[in-house]
Amino acid sequence: QVHLVESGGGLVQAGGSLILSCAASGHTFVGPMGWFRQAPGKEREFVALIRWSGNTYYADSILGRFTISRDNSRNTVYLQMGSLKVEDTAVYYCAAQNAFSGRVDYSGRGYDYWGQGTQVTVSS
Repeated sequence: QVHLVESGGGLVQAGGSLILSCAASGHTFVGPMGWFRQAPGKEREFVALIRWSGNTYYADSILGRFTISRDNSRNTVYLQMGSLKVEDTAVYYCAAQNAFSGRVDYSGRGYDYWGQGTQVTVSS
């Protein structure tokens, strides 16, 4: 059975940093792995994605502040978050695809597996 387990969320002051991890078990992902987030009362939104090759894609709202990386040997993807803002407060979800479709999926609808989410709260 495949599981994606996120960790690293928490409470941080604005301007601070956090590192999220997502460990996959039960399957070796050679497809894209990414991060989405959902704030209260808002729709889920794309944050970042990384392909097996290491190619990365970011939402404009976090560009330059967040960095996505993956350790293929550990089947783990990371999200380094810096210069955090109050508006970054959300539940962050890890997602994975079995294979790259040829197009980056910013909607989240094409992902095969999802984690349970980890809360990130940024205080002012």
